Amino acid sequence: MVEVPETDEGWYSLHDFRSIEWDDWRAAPDHERQRAVESGMEYLAAHESLEDVDDGEGATAIFSILGDKADFLIVHFRSSLDALSRAERQFEQTPLANFTTQATSYLSVTEVSGYVSDDYFKGEIEEVNAGLRNYIEGKLKPDIPDDDYVCFYPMSKRRGDEHNWYTLPFDERAELMKEHGRTGKGYAGKIKQVIASSVGLDDYEWGVTLFAEDAIHLKDVVYEMRFDEATSKYGEFGSFYIGRRFPLEDLGAYFAGEAVPTGEDGGHPHGHGDEHAHGDGHGHGDEHAHGESTPSEDDPADEESIRGELADLDIYAGKPHGEDVYATVLYSEADQEELFEEVDGLRKNFDHYDSHVKTAVYGAQNESRRAVVSIWETASAADTAAGFLSELPEVVERAGEESGFGTMGMFYTVKPDSREDFVEKFDTVGGVLEDTEGHLETDLMINHENENDMFIASQWVSQEAAMGFFGSDAFRDTVKWGRDVLADRPRHVFLA
Repeated sequence: MVEVPETDEGWYSLHDFRSIEWDDWRAAPDHERQRAVESGMEYLAAHESLEDVDDGEGATAIFSILGDKADFLIVHFRSSLDALSRAERQFEQTPLANFTTQATSYLSVTEVSGYVSDDYFKGEIEEVNAGLRNYIEGKLKPDIPDDDYVCFYPMSKRRGDEHNWYTLPFDERAELMKEHGRTGKGYAGKIKQVIASSVGLDDYEWGVTLFAEDAIHLKDVVYEMRFDEATSKYGEFGSFYIGRRFPLEDLGAYFAGEAVPTGEDGGHPHGHGDEHAHGDGHGHGDEHAHGESTPSEDDPADEESIRGELADLDIYAGKPHGEDVYATVLYSEADQEELFEEVDGLRKNFDHYDSHVKTAVYGAQNESRRAVVSIWETASAADTAAGFLSELPEVVERAGEESGFGTMGMFYTVKPDSREDFVEKFDTVGGVLEDTEGHLETDLMINHENENDMFIASQWVSQEAAMGFFGSDAFRDTVKWGRDVLADRPRHVFLA
């Protein structure tokens, strides 16, 4: 009997494609068109902020669609079919709906399958490393990234007389999917995908949604994957839809035929995305956040934030390599050379992406563990990269996963002549930390490629415990001393 892979499901997904009745729109009085646009903006605002759901889970976004298949697309993720149905019907109550027809739609549910991890589906969750758990969670409860372009298409696995996916042994299917995944790794940081099952829900077996900042990457990844055996022999596809995301505030500009997004240089203003990326609007935001937006030094610090508290202590709470970047940190027990080779291969692909800032391997001074730090300019790119990084050998945890409050990342570039003094000073501070209440572990991590680039990973049981140390005389004295030995200004940021 052919082995059936287990699946786990997350959020339901509705791709609601709309066509505009342009003749009716042009013939309508200005006040009716204005009322229609305002009602559409109100609808989108309510659904992007998840006012329509009680559990606070989900996401909504609007995209313009090119070609004659549809004019715009509203994507909804919700925790139940009932919530999706309500979102769809609520649009029909708006005056804007009078000028549209539903060109088509696609219903599915996010899914991970047994090809991902045997331990996960055996219920041995403690055997699944934190990075993989976070990766799976991101697949089941995805955000909608701020990347400009979207590509949606449905697909099925072939069930022909000669090639039938469903009669292949599990191990053969798993190997083909592994090969398929290797192709996808070549687009780490360039593409984010959401795979949702539509078996029994719609005409095909899966709905695939790809997001990218460069539309050419959408073409390239689909083209290259056509040569994978999993696709060349067993893939069948429906219609492809290409569009571009724009903020709800641009709905009037869209109907007026203006360029959207309307932000400077055509870039996405992201006025509706940042708050969701870190959990303020999404029930799942905390699991996917890999860093925090950093105010510029000219802006007043948020007194309620960790950053504000650090500023009060006269500690610069920036981000490594500049402002407003996003970072993820994973730890590995693999050999450092082996880990570096794996990371270097991924990094070559990351470097093709404009928003990639840095990915590096750091080894603890006491050789107890290795850290992989990846820094990006956008949250969605960091989130996508984290999925690939979680598959590195012997990953044991991600910053913040089952590790108390999380990792306080302290980045220092030391003057070469002062390196020995800096390491000696760390040993002194490390002794103080061992006796500090609420402290879990602190390591001095050294960049595999640059011994003067150091990352101190400090983990705590709570925010209060961490802030207590950073407000101490011992830490203040260290910072004051460090100004003479560092090559640039240190950066301190919580990475959990």
